[in-house]
Amino acid sequence: MRLNRYSKRFSWLFLIIGLAGCVGVRASVPGTHGLLAVSASPSSAGVTYSVGGFSFHVVQAPLDWPLTRQEIDEIAGLPPKEAIREGRVKNSPYTVRGVRYQPMSVGEARSYREVGEASWYGWETRNRSGGHMTANGEAFDPQGLTAAHKYLPLPTYVRVTNLENRRSIIVRVNDRGPFPTLANPDSGERIIDLSMGAAKRLGFYRRGTARVLVETVEAG
Repeated sequence: MRLNRYSKRFSWLFLIIGLAGCVGVRASVPGTHGLLAVSASPSSAGVTYSVGGFSFHVVQAPLDWPLTRQEIDEIAGLPPKEAIREGRVKNSPYTVRGVRYQPMSVGEARSYREVGEASWYGWETRNRSGGHMTANGEAFDPQGLTAAHKYLPLPTYVRVTNLENRRSIIVRVNDRGPFPTLANPDSGERIIDLSMGAAKRLGFYRRGTARVLVETVEAG
């Protein structure tokens, strides 16, 4: 079975930035949401990115850490950890419980804009010992400003706006999900899974879900 249900509704022109090629770069570019400043500060403990006034500390996780999404069967036809080790995860197809997902191309993702339901995840990792790895190999921080998406290339920066209270933040998409579960098959219909920290910033941590607008942001 093949799923390819992401939205192709187009809006303004956006530019995605990833981990590679950003270190030591500082630029200001005009964007849909005003002048978006981007900078990166490398250190021995990872790289801290500043995108549109929001900070993201990116650390590569050890390969022996468990995935946050342990239900991922394979990525690019490889065991998930092998695909991560080889850098094959950006927009490679992947399989979850026997269902194949095909992420967007970088070109398609530039114009991604979608309205739907957001949820949050991360609480479950607090009950497990040790650290956890996202689907692109980064250390998962439940309190950070990150997100999981089924179809966007990893990583991608997106602006998420809570349409119920108009709060808006930028998050780094570095994981896959949300996926349907046996307990809640409808959970797979949600368009984005935010970290606990992002859900708190958007004001729906206690409710669990919110109606949001998700759109890639222009950065460079």
